[in-house]
Parts: sequence; structure tokens; C-alpha cells
Amino acid sequence: MNEIMNSQTETLGINDFLNSAKKYTENVFPDLNINELFKSSLTGNIGDIFKISNIGNIFLQEIQNVIKLMISVVIIIIIHSIFKAIIENLGNSSSSKVAYFVQYLVIVTLITNTFITILDLTKESINNIVDFMNLLIPLLITLMLTTGSLVTTSITEPILIFMVNFIGNFIVSFLIPLLLVAITISIISNVSDKIQINRLSKFLKSSIIWILGIILTIFSCTLSLEGTLSSSVDGLTGKTAKAAVSSFIPVVGKILGDTVDSVIGCGNVLKNSVGIIGVIIILGISLVPIIKILIFWISFKITSAVCEVVADEKIIKLIDQIADSYKILLAILISVSVMFIIGITIVLKITNTSLMYR
Repeated sequence: MNEIMNSQTETLGINDFLNSAKKYTENVFPDLNINELFKSSLTGNIGDIFKISNIGNIFLQEIQNVIKLMISVVIIIIIHSIFKAIIENLGNSSSSKVAYFVQYLVIVTLITNTFITILDLTKESINNIVDFMNLLIPLLITLMLTTGSLVTTSITEPILIFMVNFIGNFIVSFLIPLLLVAITISIISNVSDKIQINRLSKFLKSSIIWILGIILTIFSCTLSLEGTLSSSVDGLTGKTAKAAVSSFIPVVGKILGDTVDSVIGCGNVLKNSVGIIGVIIILGISLVPIIKILIFWISFKITSAVCEVVADEKIIKLIDQIADSYKILLAILISVSVMFIIGITIVLKITNTSLMYR
């Protein structure tokens, strides 16, 4: 069995895949040896290999960066409140408006610069996940072929490749720019009481959430239905082929049938191990951006609560809306990661199901 799996590992290009996958985990799991993890997964024991010691350092570093930003925003709000009180006591309303616009402009500049940086990081992460899936899918499809899942492979490959690339490009090219438009509308709406277009911003944000839910449902249902329909056909085909080999080839037919079972079993083990590696790599790609977005979301919520006493109502509303935008960005990245992890799991499950029919 070990000889068969080693031969398939070399022949099918699994080692090349593992070497290419290392670049996706080095920032999050620097101590993780992908090759050792793969070998351990073949035996079902990955507990001692899987290390996430770098997560704590990333978390602390991001908290420090966010604290600096939040302190800057709070200081600007406090300074404005002091100047506002002095100016209002002097009875100069026009100067008070100028002070508000200056404060608003500085806060918007700080907030939007950080948000655009996180937005670019999210786009990069989604593109990396799509690139990795394009690397993973052909290998999974090849391993599915070694298990005899011919019908499942012919149906799943084009659907999976199309949907992965379409969903990734759709989110990067449409949903994220739509979120940026919603934030821009929020900023414009809070400049003055005369401009009120918050409802449009809320509509755009809620539309993004609904679209994400619809995409996730379609992706999961399509793979599940196609896999369920084809797995039983593959099981029947494989059972028939084995019976034909055992019955019609004299003397060595039974031996060949058992050998085919061994090869298929080894291919199935390799496929499941590659699938596990794929899930871990996707987590490695998305974990740092998710941590950053989560910290920013919570920090903006805390800042709006702390500054509510001294800040202008429109400033608090702006900070709340930016926090909601971070929440939507978090939902986008988590949805993409979970969607493709579910896709890998479904592919593994439907192939395993087809083997159960045999």
C-alpha cells in the first residue's frame, strides 16, 4: 500500500502541488511543514504537526495598530469639542461650522485610508484563494479519476472551475466596489444635515448580504445535486467493471480485481489528504485578513460608544457606518472561505459515496 501511494504521489504531481502551496501559509503558519503534514494526514494523525503559534503575534500587532488609529480619532473629537464649546460661547456659528468640517475631513481621511488598505488586502486574499483553488481542483480531479469516478469527474470539473472563478471575480469586481460606493454615500450623507441619503447606503449594504447568501446557496446546492446524481452511476460502473475483470479474465481475473481495489483505495486516501491540505491552505490565506477586519470592526464599535458623549451625532453615525462596512467585509471574506471549503468537502464526500456503492 505504501509503495502504491508513493508511486501515485510522484506520478500525479502531488509533491509539486505541496511545494507550490507553501507560499500561501508561510505568513500565518511559518513553522508548518506542508510535506510532513501531508504524510501525517495519510495516517490520520495531524495533531502534532499543525501549529498556529504565529496567530497570537499577529493578533497583538493588529491591536496595537488599531489602538493608534482609534486614539488619533478620539483626540481629534475631543479637540473639536473643546473648540466648539469655546466658539459657541463667543457666538460665532460660522467658525463652528468650519471647525466641524475640518474635524470631519481629518477623521474621514484617517478612516478611509485604513479602510482602503483593508479592502485591498481582502481583494488580494480572495484572488489568492481563487488562484489556489485553480491549483487544487485539477489535482483533486485527477485523484478522483484514479478512484474510478469518471462520471462525477466529467460533471464536477467544469462546474467547479467555472463557479470558483466566476464567484471570485464577481465579488472582487462587483460586490466590493458596491461596498465602496455605499461607504462613499455614507460619508457624503454625514457631511451636512441637508444631505440625507443614508437609506440608499443601507440598501446597498443589505443587498450585498443577500447576494452573498444567494451565491453560497447556489454553489452548495449545485455541487451537492450534481455529485449525488453522478456518484451512484460511478459506483455502479466501478462495480460492473470489477465484476467483468474478475469473471472474464481467466486465472488472474480475481487477482487483478483485488489489485484494482487496492489502487482505488490508495487513490482515495491521497485524495482525502490533499483535500485536508486544501482546507488548511484556505484557512492560512484568509485567517490574517479575517483577524484584521474583526479587530477593526470591534474597535470602531467601541470608539463610537466611547465618543458618543462628546462627539457630534453625525460623527458617531459615520463611525457606526464604517464599523458596519467592516462587518460586511468580514462577511464577504468568511463567505468566500467557507464556500470553497464546503466545495472541497462536497467533492471529497461525493467521491467517497461513489466508492460506498461498490
